[in-house]
Amino acid sequence: MSTTTNITKLVAQLVIRGEIELLTGLRIGGTETGLSIGGVDNVVIRNATDGKPYIPGSSLKGKIRCLLEKVYCPGKLSEVANSRIFTCDSLETYNNPEKGIIFHLFGTTNEEIKRLKKNGNTYSIDVSLPTRLVVRDCSLTDDSARKLEESLYVDLPYTQAKTEVVIDRITSAATPRKIERVPAGVKFNYEMVLNLYDPPDLNEKWLSALLNTLKEGMDLLENDYLGGMGSRGYGQIKFATRKVIPNSNLSKVLENNETYNNWLHDFQR
Repeated sequence: MSTTTNITKLVAQLVIRGEIELLTGLRIGGTETGLSIGGVDNVVIRNATDGKPYIPGSSLKGKIRCLLEKVYCPGKLSEVANSRIFTCDSLETYNNPEKGIIFHLFGTTNEEIKRLKKNGNTYSIDVSLPTRLVVRDCSLTDDSARKLEESLYVDLPYTQAKTEVVIDRITSAATPRKIERVPAGVKFNYEMVLNLYDPPDLNEKWLSALLNTLKEGMDLLENDYLGGMGSRGYGQIKFATRKVIPNSNLSKVLENNETYNNWLHDFQR
């Protein structure tokens, strides 16, 4: 008989804030409302109220999870909704912080559990888990916005239009196109919230796994890319600053925790 674990109480919230610096131009696509003659072919996503580009929290969180799945779920490419994604045929056990921790960090669903159980897997937790990690949309910093407004080298408000040429490998015919992207050197404000529950997150193994996996995912992203066209130079980023601000009403349980304090020392910039 399987057992269930009830997550009874939210005991800590770690607010992680800082700045993301673009080391190369960034392109995260938006919706084209119209295409003018001589305009760009691919626009970036912008805030509807002020026209400033931003980084969606879904893009940031999804990329971090994707990279961690490549580490913890290697060699399992599945065809899902016409897309090739990494999945795990077995989570080993949900209560193993060395195997299933990304599912605790990002959450999973009853449907995922049912799919895995059809394959004959048995778990000690048979309920869907909430995501511990909340990732906000990232706004352009005031300083970067001011510099872009004053710059003589932007082609569009806050962005540049990069001309690229598609070469037909057979005929050698060249087709030029213009790609909108946010220039290198620009900074965005980011914020994440890590929620910790008791049980099981105050267990030393679980706490260490949650904290270190989040750091690992952010480090992996710095060595990869965010947004589109990363293999062609776009999207290299750096978490220029990383500050942890505990929720004072909830996080007193971590004040003298050695695991947390060691992670904090290594994590913050």
